[in-house]
Amino acid sequence: MLHAKLRELERAGTPIRVGLVGAGQMGRGFIAQVANIPGMRVAGAADIDPKRAEEAFKRAGQEPTYSLANGSANGSADASPAVTDDAGELARWEGVDVIVEATGVPEVGARVAVEAIEAQKHLVMLNVETDITVGVVLKQMADRAGVVYTGSAGDEPGAILELCDFANSLGFEVVAAGKGKNNPLNTQATPDTLKDEARKKAMNPKMLTSFVDGTKTMVELCATANALGFVPDTPGGHGPEESDANLLTELFCLKEEGGILSSYGTVDYVRGVAPGVFIIIRSAEGDVRETMAYLGQGEGPNHVLYRPYHLTSLETPISVARAAIYGQATITSLPEPSAEVTAVAKRDLKVGERLGPIGGFDYYGFVRSKESAGGLLPVGLASGAVLVREVRKGQEIERRAVELAEGSFVAELRERQDAALAAAGAGTDSG
Repeated sequence: MLHAKLRELERAGTPIRVGLVGAGQMGRGFIAQVANIPGMRVAGAADIDPKRAEEAFKRAGQEPTYSLANGSANGSADASPAVTDDAGELARWEGVDVIVEATGVPEVGARVAVEAIEAQKHLVMLNVETDITVGVVLKQMADRAGVVYTGSAGDEPGAILELCDFANSLGFEVVAAGKGKNNPLNTQATPDTLKDEARKKAMNPKMLTSFVDGTKTMVELCATANALGFVPDTPGGHGPEESDANLLTELFCLKEEGGILSSYGTVDYVRGVAPGVFIIIRSAEGDVRETMAYLGQGEGPNHVLYRPYHLTSLETPISVARAAIYGQATITSLPEPSAEVTAVAKRDLKVGERLGPIGGFDYYGFVRSKESAGGLLPVGLASGAVLVREVRKGQEIERRAVELAEGSFVAELRERQDAALAAAGAGTDSG
């Protein structure tokens, strides 16, 4: 059991040493949770505002130092954690075994990921925006380096994959997967319209905006799809309203069966059942289906497996431990992604304007199949791009309508990933 392994590490005085990048809401929760876990220490944290990292450690009852050289090099219980504003330095630091990336910024996530992998650190990506943009190439790099690259337990995609692994291990067929949406959907939300709510929730307004405008949901569905080889049944998902998880089987079945789906193998979200995640499984006729009915799981052939919670960064230590102890990932994309999140204009965009970050004033995310996304701008490449063509409000932004941010590292990685996928596809076609 994982807890027993962690206790062994604690007794041996060799805890897993973690470096955290990003001390926002998710990072603060992670630091506080790890403080209660035997066999694991947050040895250092990096943030563009190191005072936030310092405060997070102090809230967890620890007194940090502002020098990695003076920080915990062995992860011992009485060592001081280190704080820095240099994420790359933390990723390269010999005092950590695992890096957790929690900024939510694709450009930062890509740079930190490569630094960590090249330094042969395991990497837990609590930054799904980066993963859906360049996760395939990062996984390839990690495999070659002999380290683990993984998404995080506690994020909806990780929680969904755990349900899928459970169902698949029992021989059930998973035909649909999804999540509840916490906030009412408003694609026109901005940091200005949400500033009061963000203040009350002690959240970054841009982060809250990415939740409310649907971008975060689209990103999470994309990561789930890429890990399962699924696609959205319709661009953007159906997003029906339903608060009773037991009724999801009536929605997520084929149209000819009375549901909303054109085909199985799909991801979607529900305006309700939040903050839960779910999968729809199918049982074979006979004793299995009869047993499922006896157990209160419905008459079939479709049944819902529902988890009514996900604990975000509080669960991330599970992925850290799996990676460090067993060399296992929680969730990664398949070698060929099946979905994409494109950028849709929140307002009329004019030539010469520079696009802001995710969760800003300019665009929101929209999930669709990878096959149908050709020529459109991936949301993870949008920040810093300059418009060379006008785009009307509500239109998906074409890639040719922008010049990507000069010197963008995530764009460079994406170009490498796209070239590798194209070469692999050409090789398959010629074979």
